[in-house]
Amino acid sequence: MAIQEILSALSNPIGRKILQTLRQGRISSGDLANAVGMTPQALSYHLAKLKRADLIYESKYKNYIYYELNLSVLDEAIFWLSELKGDKDNEA
Repeated sequence: MAIQEILSALSNPIGRKILQTLRQGRISSGDLANAVGMTPQALSYHLAKLKRADLIYESKYKNYIYYELNLSVLDEAIFWLSELKGDKDNEA
């Protein structure tokens, strides 16, 4: 996990809006663009950044591309931030 890529992706408000939309489940790229109010072309930049950070999965079915959250990477990032903070609940 490259924490700097994760934090960079999470620092972008549009990236966070995309992730919040994906909380509802797997969604096609066209529907995702509509949900966040962007053109598919504009959305592709943000999706690429989220994919590089491993925050989302991409799958293809016929002529459609679908996206969904990668919750394991989010869990790792939360754990890393908790360790940095010194959160006593996450110590073994």
